[in-house]
Amino acid sequence: MSVPHLLDHIVIAGPDLAETVDWFRELTGVTAAPGGAHPTGTANALVALTVNGEPRPHYLELIGPDPEREGEELPKTFSINRLKKPTLITYAVHPSNLDQVVEHARAEGFDPGDVQELSRRTPDGTELTWRLTQAAAPRNYGVPFLIDWGETTQPGLGELPSIELVSFERVEVNPGPQQRATAALGLEDGVAEVVEGRGSRFALHLRTEDGHEIEI
Repeated sequence: MSVPHLLDHIVIAGPDLAETVDWFRELTGVTAAPGGAHPTGTANALVALTVNGEPRPHYLELIGPDPEREGEELPKTFSINRLKKPTLITYAVHPSNLDQVVEHARAEGFDPGDVQELSRRTPDGTELTWRLTQAAAPRNYGVPFLIDWGETTQPGLGELPSIELVSFERVEVNPGPQQRATAALGLEDGVAEVVEGRGSRFALHLRTEDGHEIEI
């Protein structure tokens, strides 16, 4: 089991953000901190991830419809409009040169999507901006999207509640196609390892404060 060294964050989406936060708290004992709202109609809550007890630039993003926009059509971001329960959807990595990785992947036969600029406001009104790849539908969520925080400081992970990350992998019945798609990024062990197993899913292992290991 391993932790990808270029991991930025892991995305868990749900049809209701408050319920997703409650689900995570019941599972782990950790209450995610409010993150902010996005122009796409979503909002998030965040949990920092440590590795072997040490802080790392990794975090969990719990994301769902923005509760302040109640009554609007459910957002399509991360297929939230189709979800029935909290689901680990995908993850992001932060290469040193996002544009170069996109160019390399396309040359290798995999298109990670165009690079777009996004933003959100924190609870105190601060605007965070970043660049990331947005693949066209149908999107391969098993391959990470790429993110570049640019001049923006990554969310203040030291101020967030935290939980220990033990390992993070991608499981596939037939891992070959997914391994080739992921390898096209040229990031080697910077991304989650693709392993053979039952179903197509992510295997996220966390360790709670009392030492229990859980899998999401």
